[in-house]
Amino acid sequence: MSTLKVHFSENVQGHLFGVKGMAEYTLQQKLIAEFIGTFFLALTICTAAVHGSAGEYAPFAIAATLMVMIYGVGHISGAHFNPAVTVAVWLRGACEKEDVVPYIAAQVIAGIFAAFASENLLFVETSVNALEMDATQAVSAEFLYTFALVFVILNVATTESTAGNGYYGAAISFVVLAGALTVAEISGGSFNPAVTGALFTSGVVEATDLWMHLVPQFAAGVLAFQAYKIMVLGD
Repeated sequence: MSTLKVHFSENVQGHLFGVKGMAEYTLQQKLIAEFIGTFFLALTICTAAVHGSAGEYAPFAIAATLMVMIYGVGHISGAHFNPAVTVAVWLRGACEKEDVVPYIAAQVIAGIFAAFASENLLFVETSVNALEMDATQAVSAEFLYTFALVFVILNVATTESTAGNGYYGAAISFVVLAGALTVAEISGGSFNPAVTGALFTSGVVEATDLWMHLVPQFAAGVLAFQAYKIMVLGD
């Protein structure tokens, strides 16, 4: 077994987002961190993009919020804020199996709460039109940029050779920024099932179109792990 594989199986928990000591926190503390981080990410998306408070600068507001929340709570929960990321990080061995479902539940609930908060607390009147998406284009957009997001996360936040780096939050956030600027007009630029839940709650994504987000997002997360496994772990 190679040295890298030894680190993969034994030490990866200590290097998630380059921070040691996540095991010191309880599941409750981790779930609170995931809820808060996902809530503010989804709140910014719903407020800045869905309801248009930031106009053309919405992608920058979203990326900034994601970055500060990653740095803010990454040492507690790993700052997944995204069910597709949680699944990939679990496959990587950097998330306990018993944490996966609670993490995803906290993320999805936070997204829904954020959508309600944005619409009911920050605006007097709102008018939201559902996205009209071409299936092939939307699925492709969500798959490609979710893959890029998860692939970058695995490399900058769970890899032994990059442990302790200070750029992980910026790298992850810039993927989201690039994706939002590039394909938001095509698919909404979610790359995140919890965000898709917020978009559905806000009326941006219709129930019949949910699969165009959820299927490629989870598939991309799994395939990003497989690519990472072959490239970095040599399996």
